[in-house]
Amino acid sequence: MLRRKLPYLVLLVLAIVGIAYTNFSHQPLNGFWEFLTIATGLVCIATAWPRAPDRSARFRLVWTQALHWITLLVAMNLVLLPGFQTLLPTQASSLVVLMLLALGTVLAGINLSSWEISFLGVALAASVPAIVWVKQSALFLLIAVMLIIGLGVAFWPRGRATT
Repeated sequence: MLRRKLPYLVLLVLAIVGIAYTNFSHQPLNGFWEFLTIATGLVCIATAWPRAPDRSARFRLVWTQALHWITLLVAMNLVLLPGFQTLLPTQASSLVVLMLLALGTVLAGINLSSWEISFLGVALAASVPAIVWVKQSALFLLIAVMLIIGLGVAFWPRGRATT
């Protein structure tokens, strides 16, 4: 059972690593997301392969999945074109690429009736607002922590009061 779920777990771990790296490094990971797109496409084919009854169905599976993931890669690379980059900051374009990967993964999971692939896509999609929230709220969280520490220092009893 674990061996059958291993490809999904590897994709999920790779996605979490990519999300964490994007979140903390503030560097775009476009090449990584493209690699993950190809890897997800291969896992989709491997997942549905045993359910394809004959050679014709397997050919159709490979052909439709290849077109699906190639189209997604083209869309990702359109976002990375220099003309498009003038419209969005680098970090925002990286999040757009991640969102495209999430959308493609959810759609592939629905198409293949694979809840594991769909869940991976939903997890990727949920990470986009989470990344934005952490980036926007980091200063607020730091100020809140400093306020709590300051209140603690101000009101912490320090020995006996003198009268």
